[in-house]
Amino acid sequence: MGTEQSNSRRKLRGVNLGSWLLLEKWMVPSLFEGLEATDETTWCAELGEAAPERLRRHWDSFITREDFAWIAARGLNAVRIPVGHWIFGPDYPYHPKYGANPHPFVTGGIQVLDRAMDWAGEFGLGVVLDLHGAPGCQNGFDNGGIKDVCEWHTKVEYLEHTLSVLERLAGRYRGHRALAAIEVLNEPRWDVPTDYLKAFYLAAYERIRRHCPAEQVAVVFHDGFRSYREFLGFMQPPQWQNVIFDLHRYQCFDRRDIDSDIYGHLHKAAGEWRDEADSINAALGLPAICGEWSLGLDLKVVSLWAEGPYNHALEHMDDFQQDVAYRAYAAAQLLSFEKYLGWFFWSYKTETTPAWCFRDCVERGWLPSRFD
Repeated sequence: MGTEQSNSRRKLRGVNLGSWLLLEKWMVPSLFEGLEATDETTWCAELGEAAPERLRRHWDSFITREDFAWIAARGLNAVRIPVGHWIFGPDYPYHPKYGANPHPFVTGGIQVLDRAMDWAGEFGLGVVLDLHGAPGCQNGFDNGGIKDVCEWHTKVEYLEHTLSVLERLAGRYRGHRALAAIEVLNEPRWDVPTDYLKAFYLAAYERIRRHCPAEQVAVVFHDGFRSYREFLGFMQPPQWQNVIFDLHRYQCFDRRDIDSDIYGHLHKAAGEWRDEADSINAALGLPAICGEWSLGLDLKVVSLWAEGPYNHALEHMDDFQQDVAYRAYAAAQLLSFEKYLGWFFWSYKTETTPAWCFRDCVERGWLPSRFD
């Protein structure tokens, strides 16, 4: 599918199902209570034999068929599902963080993903399967599987396993009515060399295309926290078909954003991000999505290890002012991200904060009640 057709096809309006098949401590702190673990790898290693029962209970309760029904009933048409490289079970390379057990991860996640794919199909939702955690970790974030480790690009067996998992996902779900796209790697860090990253993206595309034709399934690649200009001329049609560029936009991690008042946040969302979307659409030659965004403005909530001060834009507002601010911030972002092929809110559900919880945001009126 060429760019012209890609840009005119159905917009993706969706939500991430984060911390379901790949745990993030800040989103589900109840699972980490009393543990030293900071991520799914160390959680499984620390819990050992107690991990399977606890994690399978989470898999069965955190996201259910009812959640897929609710998502579809709001008029959304897609979900992005993060998974770890261990999704198929123990054939993954060893990392020292595993400790004495070479295969610490709980098995059975692939059956949960099978179920999720079928629920998505039942309710007419497209699925972006997102490889969120790679062997050796591609970003050093807890969401990459191992906090403070970024070694994915340092060993050929890590690369090979990553490609193998992508090919197995493509082979397993080829022809599934819900499969809309496979995202080859979430948020590889800025210090992973661009040439290495591009070579991986090309290899991943080839592996996926062995099973999934371009007219059925898109291949998504992330910007790796670098300018879209580094990808000008990359993976262009007609040689590469149905490729989508992914960027993630937040305003709570950078010091300049943390120190902004709400008007600064709105200006950035509706101004800078609108201009960026126009530039990408004009220059890149590929359709783009904003695969992650939220209403989060408070760093303390999301980054349990971050250094303060955490002062954020809504601190001294009353409830009414906060409601207005969240509604405005949501609308400003949506107006910019609607310029793209689509967007996915992070995330559907958290235990901790409504600003990162799509369902809460809708029920509080911060986000629209319908998206169709």
